[in-house]
Amino acid sequence: MTRTLLMVPTGHGSGLTTTCLGVVAALQQRGVDVGFFKPLAQFHEREGVRDASTALIRLISTLEPPEPMPAQQAEQLLSENSLDVLMQQAVEAAEPILAEHDVVIVEGLASGAGGVYSGRVNLALAKAFDADVVLVSAADGEGDHSRTAGSMSITAQTYRGGEHDRVIGAIVNRVTGTTPEQKAELHHALAGQGLRLAGAVPAKDELTWPRTSDIVSELNVKVLSEGESGRRVKDIIIAAQSVQGMLPLLREGRLVVVPGDRHDVILGVCLAAMNGVRLAGLLLTVGLEPDPRVWELCKPAAATGLPIMVTDGYSYETALTLNSFDPGIPSDDKERARMAASAVAASLDPGWLADLPQTTHLTRVSPPAFRHRLTMRARAVKKRIVLPEGSEPRTLRAAVTCQQRGIAQCVLLAPEAEVHKQAAGLGLTLPEGLEIIDPTNVDQRYVDKMVEARKHKGMTPERAQDELSDPITLGTMMLRLDEVDGLVAGAVHTTAATVRPALQLLGTAPGAELVSSVFFMCLPDEVVIYGDCAVNPNPTPSQLADIAIQSARSAEAFGIEPRVAMISFSTGSSGSGTDVAAVTEATKIVRERAPELLADGPLQYDAAAIASVARSKAPDSPVAGRATVFVFPDLNTGNTTYKAVQRSADVISIGPMLQGLAKPVNDLSRGALVDDIVYTIALTAIQAAQRDS
Repeated sequence: MTRTLLMVPTGHGSGLTTTCLGVVAALQQRGVDVGFFKPLAQFHEREGVRDASTALIRLISTLEPPEPMPAQQAEQLLSENSLDVLMQQAVEAAEPILAEHDVVIVEGLASGAGGVYSGRVNLALAKAFDADVVLVSAADGEGDHSRTAGSMSITAQTYRGGEHDRVIGAIVNRVTGTTPEQKAELHHALAGQGLRLAGAVPAKDELTWPRTSDIVSELNVKVLSEGESGRRVKDIIIAAQSVQGMLPLLREGRLVVVPGDRHDVILGVCLAAMNGVRLAGLLLTVGLEPDPRVWELCKPAAATGLPIMVTDGYSYETALTLNSFDPGIPSDDKERARMAASAVAASLDPGWLADLPQTTHLTRVSPPAFRHRLTMRARAVKKRIVLPEGSEPRTLRAAVTCQQRGIAQCVLLAPEAEVHKQAAGLGLTLPEGLEIIDPTNVDQRYVDKMVEARKHKGMTPERAQDELSDPITLGTMMLRLDEVDGLVAGAVHTTAATVRPALQLLGTAPGAELVSSVFFMCLPDEVVIYGDCAVNPNPTPSQLADIAIQSARSAEAFGIEPRVAMISFSTGSSGSGTDVAAVTEATKIVRERAPELLADGPLQYDAAAIASVARSKAPDSPVAGRATVFVFPDLNTGNTTYKAVQRSADVISIGPMLQGLAKPVNDLSRGALVDDIVYTIALTAIQAAQRDS
């Protein structure tokens, strides 16, 4: 039976949409099959403003809820006293979602301009869906928890009748004090009103920062130079002072508003941008564009990514408009939506979340759950991971993320000045504890140990010194000496450049015939494994069997039940040739070496993955239609398939994770995204812990 939760705001500006995003994310992380539905669009006074909730859910998850009923249509039915018809239409629209998920989050209506009917409609929704109610509120601005609790209690009375109390929790947003003592005060204040604190979400300025492009849309300005329009506007300053007084105010994330004829200020701002200050933008007022000669001097600053705009408004009225800017998240702002969802999800009471699914509900390892478990396991083992490409922008961003979230202790190999310069250009603040080691100063002990390890290959001190100038080789030597627990590289290096030092200095693990790789492919509904997509061009049947067994063991190690499909262009005996014969032989070897594994092949990809195809092509297969481990016959097939799926279906692929090495070394795709690198670091930390045990 599906459990429905109606999220009800207790006042204007409660943070209802971000709360819904966070509850959905938190349940997905726990492996709960959760859906989302917004029955009715929120009323907006301004024409052309669409309700963003459904679009944001689609943006940051794989859910595809239908569009809500337009506000005008709902208002028409209410004006005709047809509330029952409105609820009937809402329930009919929700039926497919309720049939598909174990828990469904339903977003109610917020009060405010035009929403005079929100209380009546929310109560009707609670009854129509037989829903439990979660109250959502912003904390009292003066930190008075009793006032917050009292306000929420008033709304709660609407959903308490007779012996049936629908209210199961209260989530409070923008809480300014979240120490254990302050949180306990909020808990007691709510408990005094018969309400359970489900989450206290701390106030975070960064969750309110719009992009420069959002300012452009709001003010309908003329853009002189678009620049990096995704920069965050952290603060706004009106440049009324002279250049000398204004210079200390030019900081990363600030939008500078100045009349278009203040050429001294304009040039000062442009010089700051050219010197690495990542301002959010330069907004010129009173409709004046810079003198052409001044604009020529501004062009190098524009080339750094500085957005430059012009508005017809005066500085004062422009400042008023900006200060009243809608803090809601635009429907295309994935970064901010994810940040907000993560902030809410991290603040929810785990015990409260655990009570939401009914005992009869089955959980599944969804991609959000898999990624969440990766990070949690990595945090628990606290491993030290070396990143030889320490100043590469994506790697640096990933290292900062891992350090901030406690996923791993990252060690960057790069000159310290180079790392700090890159961080400043990216607008990053390097967290405390992030290690930076200059690889140009090679310690003599590494030279000595490398000579000792490779003396049978004729290694000399001079040659060792030369090879250790390569940061990947140096990082691998640190791993050999147990100074770090794992290594991740490949964002700007080939697979061979990453794997060769590992084979030379670490060797293969006991029992491994070769080194291979897997990707964890986060498909919309589940996580599956692809191997080998990065290392072995043309494996023999014996090597292909070893890849299959290694991949199955990796699946088990990361909580995925292994059902191994040996992929070919033929299913069973439908085709022939040396390629099919090799896959057939490899399948036979897998069954001999690991008889406990569910493995079958040759199977075409669709027969392995799709149940309806499996019923016609391989009806007796224990794997077809439900494979979780896909083993490709060669590197050409595997690499092409993983990239096609990753890019065409917008799938996160975590890896490649290398298998068969004596210690954890993992190679990145040179097209890796920051998230890919973060999760590869987490994988590496977990691999290190498994080897320790």
